[in-house]
Amino acid sequence: MNGMLAPEVLVLGASGRVGSGVVAALLEAGSPVLAVARDAARLQRLAAMHADEPGLEVMVASVADDGAAQDLARRIARRPRPLRAVVDATAGVRRASRLLDQAVPVLSASLEQEVLPHLAAARHLLPLLQQRGGDRYLVAGGPHARCGWAGYGHASVAIAATRMLVQVLHEEAQPLGVRVQMLSIDAPVWTAENTARACPGWHSALGVGRAMVSLLARSSPDARCIVTYADNAGAMPPGLLGREFASVLAAASGAPGASDAGRAA
Repeated sequence: MNGMLAPEVLVLGASGRVGSGVVAALLEAGSPVLAVARDAARLQRLAAMHADEPGLEVMVASVADDGAAQDLARRIARRPRPLRAVVDATAGVRRASRLLDQAVPVLSASLEQEVLPHLAAARHLLPLLQQRGGDRYLVAGGPHARCGWAGYGHASVAIAATRMLVQVLHEEAQPLGVRVQMLSIDAPVWTAENTARACPGWHSALGVGRAMVSLLARSSPDARCIVTYADNAGAMPPGLLGREFASVLAAASGAPGASDAGRAA
C-alpha cells in the first residue's frame, strides 16, 4: 500500500508563523503534508485556510517532552504514507525582558521551552524518518542567534543554544543517512495576522516556507548544517516537489500514461 502513496512531509509547529508558511509552500509545491500542532483551534483554522487541498492532513500532538514526542512517533509509524522529511518549526514563548531584570529560573524556563522540544522531537523522529524512507530533517532557526536581540536576551540565548543543538544533531544523524539542517532566519517573520505591526526587513512566512521547500527539492542536498535565509530564497523553487510524485499520483487515480509521467518527472 505504501508504494501507491506519495510520501508526506511532517511539519511540527504547523499553526505558528513559520510553520503555516511552510505548510502553504509545501502544498504549493505539490507535496502531501501532515501538519502537527498542539493547539487544536489554531490547527483547525489552518485546515480551513487550505480546505481545497486534499494533500493536507492535521494532527493534534506535541513534542514538548520525551513522552509526547514518543507518542507522536508511534502515531506516525501507524500511518500508511511513507515519510519524506520532517520540518521542525516549533518555537518557545518569546517575551520582552532584560536578562539582568529577571531571576535566573526565567532563563531556565526559556531554554526548556525553546530547546528541549527540538531535542525530544529529534530523538524520536530521526530514527522513524530513516525507517520510513526519508532523509531530510530541517529546523527553523529564530532571529539573532549570533548577536544579542535587544530586549529579548532570554530568547537570544535559547535560540543560540538551539543552533548548537542542530550542529550536534547534524553530526550524530549522519550514520542514519539523514541530513539535519537549520534554516537560520535572521529577522522576525510576518503573516497576515501581524502585518500591521511588521517592520521593514521582516520576512514573509510564505517566503521562509519556500526557502524550506527549496532545501528539500534540491537533487543534490546542501552539505551545510546552517543555511542562512536570504530574501531571494523566498522565490518559488524551480523544481516542484509534486513532479517527483507524478507517476504515483497518476497510478493512484488510474490515469493513463503513469509510467511516462514518472520518466518526465
